[in-house]
Amino acid sequence: MDQLWLANKRIVIIGGTTGLGLSAAQAFVGQGARVVVVGRNEESCKAAEAQLGGFGLALNGDATDPATAISAITLCQGEFGGFDGLYHVAGGSGRRFGDGPLHHLTLEGWNKTVELNLTSLMLSNQAAVRAFLEQNTGGTILNMSSVLGFSPSPKHFATHAYAATKSAVIGFTKSIAAYYASNDIRINVLAPALVETPMAQRAANDETIRAFIGTKQPLNGGRIGQPTDLDGAAIYFMSEYSRFTTGQVLAVDGGWEVSEGQY
Repeated sequence: MDQLWLANKRIVIIGGTTGLGLSAAQAFVGQGARVVVVGRNEESCKAAEAQLGGFGLALNGDATDPATAISAITLCQGEFGGFDGLYHVAGGSGRRFGDGPLHHLTLEGWNKTVELNLTSLMLSNQAAVRAFLEQNTGGTILNMSSVLGFSPSPKHFATHAYAATKSAVIGFTKSIAAYYASNDIRINVLAPALVETPMAQRAANDETIRAFIGTKQPLNGGRIGQPTDLDGAAIYFMSEYSRFTTGQVLAVDGGWEVSEGQY
C-alpha cells in the first residue's frame, strides 16, 4: 500500500489479545492506528501490549461485563484523544458447557453460548454507538460472525447454539446498521470459516476434519485459515474506504460457502 489506511484512527478491539484480534491489532498499528485491546487473561494482555510497540494499550476485562467495553472506549478517548472504531472479536465455543446437536443441547450450554457470543457483542456495540452519538462524529463497528451462521456443516460442526448466535450477530448488525446509518455510523460483519485460533484447536488437531477442510476451504491449496487472512478485510471496514458501506456481511472463508466438502 502506498498510504496508511488507518492513519490517526483510534480503535478498540474486544478480544484483541490473542488470535484474530491480536493479528488485527498488529495490522491496524501497521496502518497507522492506535489501538486498545481487551482480553480476559492478564498475561495475554501484557504480552499483547508489548507486541504493539507503544502504539497500543491492553485492558484486562471480560467482554460479558457491561463495564468492560465502556472502560476500553474511555481509555481510548483519554489516551489517544478520541474513538473512531470498534472491532468485536470476542466470543467462544459453548461446547464444554453443553452446546451441541439440539437433542443433546443443555440449557446451560445454550445460555453460556448466547452470553459469550451475542450478549458480549451487544454490550460493546451499545457502548460504541453511545460514544459515537455523544461525540457526534460517526464511526465504524465491525462484528465477528461465522460461516456456521448461514452455511451449516452438520458432520463435524454441530453446535446449534453457536450457529444460532452467529446468525443472530448478522440480524442484529443489519438492524442497528439501518437504524444508525443517518448518524454516519456504519456497522458490518466478517464471517470466517475455520481459522487457526485457540478456540479452533479441537477441529484443527483432528486429522479427519483437517482432511475435510482441505476440500471445504479449497482456496490457496486447501487449508485452515490463518488470523492474517482476515486482516485486510478488517482494515478495509475500519478505514474510510468503507465510508459508503454498512450492514454488509463478508465471508472470508477460503471457499467454504461455495464448496461441498468431501468426507
